[in-house]
Amino acid sequence: MSLAGKTLFMSGGSRGIGLAIAKAAAAEGANVAIAAKTAEPHPRLRGTVFTAADEINDAGGGRALAHVCDIRSEEQVDAAIAATVAAFGGIDICINNASAISLGDTASTPMKRYDLMQEVNTRGTFMVSKKALPHLQAAAAPHILNLSPPLDLDPKWFKNHVAYSIAKYGMSLCVLGMAAEFREQGIGVNALWPLTAIDTAAVRNVIGDDEMAMMCRKTSIVADAAVAILKRDPRECTGNFFIDEEVLRAEGVTDFSLYQEDGVTELLADLFIPDDVLERSPGRIVQGLA
Repeated sequence: MSLAGKTLFMSGGSRGIGLAIAKAAAAEGANVAIAAKTAEPHPRLRGTVFTAADEINDAGGGRALAHVCDIRSEEQVDAAIAATVAAFGGIDICINNASAISLGDTASTPMKRYDLMQEVNTRGTFMVSKKALPHLQAAAAPHILNLSPPLDLDPKWFKNHVAYSIAKYGMSLCVLGMAAEFREQGIGVNALWPLTAIDTAAVRNVIGDDEMAMMCRKTSIVADAAVAILKRDPRECTGNFFIDEEVLRAEGVTDFSLYQEDGVTELLADLFIPDDVLERSPGRIVQGLA
């Protein structure tokens, strides 16, 4: 299936994995609306919703639309959805990419941070999906794709950052429920998560540093996997918790060196990757995040 002429609505997307997916979709001919709150440059984080739109426009055949939108606000989400439909005539694909992260333990997590993660990750995903739903129901091949992990309930993924894990797994529970709820409507609902840590601003500035980033893959691996999923028939492809490397292997990719820095021989596994998934990967991937 082709993405040419499709309209993609994405929460977040001003940088990192979201922007990479948006640019890859635009290169396939999709129109992309990004709804992100970064209107002004941040001293430590590159990019705004407007610079992201410029990069998407430069990527290829699709057009970009930038919305300054805090997905915690129902009014702002309504406005962004309405503007997207007015500009492009509908919505074919909804990507829930926006996410807040704080890897503190229970004692050190302020309730303000807990609330932020719940409001952006779980509530934001639910609301953006809900608001896009009427337009997805009218689309020929509609998809919802959440950037969220497989539902592995090993306690090791909770003991060090239970607040973040609850909020992130909330996005995955939306996949579990909505895939079943919307199956008869032909709306594909899936999750996508990277096998390894990805070189993003969060890795360099929140979780780790530049040295850790060298043991991460590039955002392009997630983008390529997302495009592959979105090209599939949503009536047959739904309810999956995809891992980026496994998606691309199914597409025939065997050389993953282009997704990492030259000379790197060891990569860090991402959070929430089940042991059996790591065992299936032929590369040298070590547990580094927990």
